Amino acid sequence: MLIWLTLVVILLDMVSKYIVSKLLIVNESVMIIKNFFNITYVRNTVSAFSIFSGNTFLVMVISFMIIMGIILYIRKNKPSNKIEKISYSLILGGAIGNFIDRIIYGYVRDFIEIDIFGWDYPIFNLADVFVVVGVILLVIATWRGRNDRG
Repeated sequence: MLIWLTLVVILLDMVSKYIVSKLLIVNESVMIIKNFFNITYVRNTVSAFSIFSGNTFLVMVISFMIIMGIILYIRKNKPSNKIEKISYSLILGGAIGNFIDRIIYGYVRDFIEIDIFGWDYPIFNLADVFVVVGVILLVIATWRGRNDRG
């Protein structure tokens, strides 16, 4: 299940990026919900929160190390419940999706723009969503596991 879900996550991420990059030019924006949600195609050359700005190679090396660390952790610890399997699939698939972009293009294709209460959140993509949701699910699974043990 873990491998298949990871592949589905990568596929959904790559297809969404492909569609947006073919329909829009860089920095073009399409309003979906006024004052809330736009599709805005940008090329992100830095990592989250502009860490390691201007050093694409370092970002790629760190991304690769994180992906390998997750894979080794999964192989060693063999997640047993569905929530853990889904969590790791989302995190791994999202990380690989953005890593593929960095290898092929030297940047990540972002396109989801949210404006909540006047705060213009950084533009992101489905891979980012998958990683965040995966981490949240993993925290919940860990918390539930600790509570179940007493």
